[in-house]
Amino acid sequence: MDVLTNNLSLYGKGFLGTVELTVYASLLALALGFVMASFRVAPVRALRALGTVWVTVLRNTPLTLLFFAVVLGLPRFGLVLPFQLFAILALGCYTSAFICEVLRSGINTVPKGQGEAARSLGMTFGQTLGGVVLPQAFRSVIPPIGSTLIALAKNSAIAGAFSVTELLGTYKSLSEMGYSIIWTFVWIAVGYLIITLSISALFHFMEKRWGVAR
Repeated sequence: MDVLTNNLSLYGKGFLGTVELTVYASLLALALGFVMASFRVAPVRALRALGTVWVTVLRNTPLTLLFFAVVLGLPRFGLVLPFQLFAILALGCYTSAFICEVLRSGINTVPKGQGEAARSLGMTFGQTLGGVVLPQAFRSVIPPIGSTLIALAKNSAIAGAFSVTELLGTYKSLSEMGYSIIWTFVWIAVGYLIITLSISALFHFMEKRWGVAR
């Protein structure tokens, strides 16, 4: 218990760092995932190809390699940003590929007649997708989106290896102070558990309120 009480500020700083990474990367992933899912079902071939390439490349690229590409590669092109922002970009882009496929699977569950009826009323593709198809698709994909964002929260631990303040990275300082590595990791695990259970509770509430009745 001493490792927590004596280093509460250090744990708190790491915990808040992980929360910030999770929140901002989740927002980016949801936004990009929505855009790419729209591209994947768009009637324009070039957009479908772009969405397919985005998903295929990111889903099959190790996240650690993507971190190296973003953190070490982008500065070579003159884009110099804080490491935390680089981490958010890497996490958000990587997770967006999975969000995209979750949304696309939800879109495929919506009867085709819904879209055809909307188009017969003169609605554009964007209006049909945003006003008719996606609201229905969202109801069926709430649980898998929640699971994907929980995975994002745990993946944020990689950011600590790139000088980003986050929860797992606190073990280095505590280990140097001579604290038991076992209890250090126990309290780190508790912190991640709080974050993931909070996400799970949020999406459970959303599922009960807006999800498809079973």
